[in-house]
Amino acid sequence: MSGSAAVPDLSPYDAVLLVSFGGPEAAADVVPFLRNVTRGRGIPDERLAEVGEHYSLFGGRSPINDQCRALLAALSAEFDRRGISLPLAWGNRNWDPYLTDAVAELEAAGHRRVLAVITSAYPSYSSCRQYRENLYDAAGTKITIDRLRHYANHPGFVEASVDAVIEALGRLDETADPQLIFVTHSIPTAMAEASGDGGYEEWHRTVLAEVTRRVEQRTGRSFTAELTYCSRSGPPSQPWLEPDINDRLTELAGQGVTSVVAVPIGFISDHMEVIYDLDTEAAATAEKLGLGFARAATAGVHAAFVAGLVDLMVERAAAARGEDPDRPVAAGHPGWYECPVDCCRNLREPGRPALCQERA
Repeated sequence: MSGSAAVPDLSPYDAVLLVSFGGPEAAADVVPFLRNVTRGRGIPDERLAEVGEHYSLFGGRSPINDQCRALLAALSAEFDRRGISLPLAWGNRNWDPYLTDAVAELEAAGHRRVLAVITSAYPSYSSCRQYRENLYDAAGTKITIDRLRHYANHPGFVEASVDAVIEALGRLDETADPQLIFVTHSIPTAMAEASGDGGYEEWHRTVLAEVTRRVEQRTGRSFTAELTYCSRSGPPSQPWLEPDINDRLTELAGQGVTSVVAVPIGFISDHMEVIYDLDTEAAATAEKLGLGFARAATAGVHAAFVAGLVDLMVERAAAARGEDPDRPVAAGHPGWYECPVDCCRNLREPGRPALCQERA
């Protein structure tokens, strides 16, 4: 860091907490992990074992914890570069290191005002409120926890996505005329309809349009782009967001499309939904159909994304001090720091409390 550069002010926060979903790290962890994920739904272990079979392709190990470790290391390096000395902690909702343990350790160490960085960039129950419910359960009465605003449309995330698409285009045949297939996690339509801050689908479509515009600007080419979904897990009778990427690839091949770039815009790193649903299943579907296929990278530890997260921390700290900081976006509107009480409603437990929401 330059000696003349001012150290960013993250007060009133005295620690930063990375909050993620968690994942198994060995074959013996898979069913216990899935029990945690589906707790309260009465799903038998036999069914969980079937659901978890795709983990066997990767030795029973989800990539998500290693990706959190990499992101923590990248954030730590960015802190060092800027002269920020706050500790970085990490807690998962569904696997070790557990969120409750991480918050208890922060409390025991004397921390009282913590800023949470949730590894999910969009508004919906499963990608926002459920994390806030778990933060409420973990926080108790001694620690105050705030969180970053929804950040999928932040310039850092968008820049990382644009770079990833351009790199993926370079892996296709130069004569190809690919279609851009943006992909996110499917959720029940009822959950999508209840999502706040502009809505789950609208946020994705806004980011899709901006990434596509910037890719076209940088390459001098025009692209058809659309949104598809992966990782449906509900019963057939329950409507979920569609189309599934595999179904759409089949339709596109029938329409004469010859190649595609799959862009996992709904994920900040290579989760199981990316390395299995896209790199394994969708890639196999494309090969069977004779489609050229390239998968764009996730934001991961892209320098612009990591720097953007720290910028968001500095912004949130200024807001917590009562200031009115700039809230830059690449497109759309800035996400919320605090959500309305009825935002992204919990359709199973309507009265369950959550942190980081406006007072009723």
